[in-house]
Amino acid sequence: MAKITALYADENGEIFFAAGMSGAARLGDDIVRLTEDMLIPLPDSADLMFLPERLAVGYDKKGKLSTLPGRAVSAILPAGYTRLLMPAFRKENGASMLPLFGYTAVALRKGKLYAAALYTDKNDKWDPLRYNTRALKRLVRDLKQKFPNNRLVAHLANCSLEWHCYTAQNLFYHRWEAGIPVSPVCNANCLGCISLQPAECCPSPQSRITFSPTTKEISELIVYHLSEAPDAIVSFGQGCEGEPSLAADTIAESIRAVRAETNRGQININTNAGFTEGIKKIVDAGLDTMRVSIISAREESYNAYYRAGYPLENVKASVRYALKHNVYVSLNLLYFPGFNDREEELSAWLDFFRELPVQMIQIRNLNIDPDAFLSAMPKNLGKILGPTAFFQSLRTAFPKMVIGSFSHFVKNP
Repeated sequence: MAKITALYADENGEIFFAAGMSGAARLGDDIVRLTEDMLIPLPDSADLMFLPERLAVGYDKKGKLSTLPGRAVSAILPAGYTRLLMPAFRKENGASMLPLFGYTAVALRKGKLYAAALYTDKNDKWDPLRYNTRALKRLVRDLKQKFPNNRLVAHLANCSLEWHCYTAQNLFYHRWEAGIPVSPVCNANCLGCISLQPAECCPSPQSRITFSPTTKEISELIVYHLSEAPDAIVSFGQGCEGEPSLAADTIAESIRAVRAETNRGQININTNAGFTEGIKKIVDAGLDTMRVSIISAREESYNAYYRAGYPLENVKASVRYALKHNVYVSLNLLYFPGFNDREEELSAWLDFFRELPVQMIQIRNLNIDPDAFLSAMPKNLGKILGPTAFFQSLRTAFPKMVIGSFSHFVKNP
């Protein structure tokens, strides 16, 4: 048996190892051989799935890449783990687009499953065992009774029970970071939007909010959460909404109403930061932290993914304004192996962070079909450095900048 053995699955999802075939993986458009330094034991809370209409591949004893008699197998990592490589496969003719997941290479080593991943950040608050508990339905029912006329409670109840959203559930568990969606509209048209996709694409993994909540609906929930919950954070800008800064007037009014009642806790916004005037209003109202979703510091790459009604320069202006006004700024870096780690992408990031010294990068595995993503993005201009070299370059250049996966409570109550 090869030291790192390739896997494949049948149509029923049963997984087999391909004796004598070494594991292969994908970095951008390149197929590479899996090596021990790329692998960690498959995390306990990871999921496995096979890729429909995509045949598994592996390397035979002569080093030739060969097709295996079944579907490619992928790991889906829990939060806190960064994908280093994607599954290698050969796509069948006419194959449909894959659903929006972060596909990770997986193989057999020493009789156990291993994934091509890096453990990036530890935060037990996001352990899956803490969510979807037996008590959740009762807690949802109780909060609905407490706020019977608040449409946000009903919306977040659905997010909790139907879509199993952790930040939605935290409102009902009354702890940590709770999501407060506000905006049904967006100023971008992201390739990998998880709440709105065109009919000819893959289905979105959750539905978008269909109404604009009032200041009262927003502020009463925030006061409820911040006043008593431990390490309390509320976040505008959830996966079930568009761009929250487009509701800047409502958010700013809500923040002022909340801070008139309590100074406890932390108010955050997850944003593309493209609507700078809206971000300024929200910052001026008393925002504590801002997480900016971003995939590239290069205009060409940024535009290809976001397809937005604003330029990258607006994002920079928003970050600059927030930093100037003592807002803790982190970037949600949408990471795709073989794209962000290109030489030209790294060079742009080094320039970005010299100009805008944000406090943290939160790495997010980009959930998207690899072929669909790469076909839409600019072609390589330089060498693919690989994830390890990319992150090490950032750490060396900016030793004070935190590179992790989670938001951490940064404001004392």
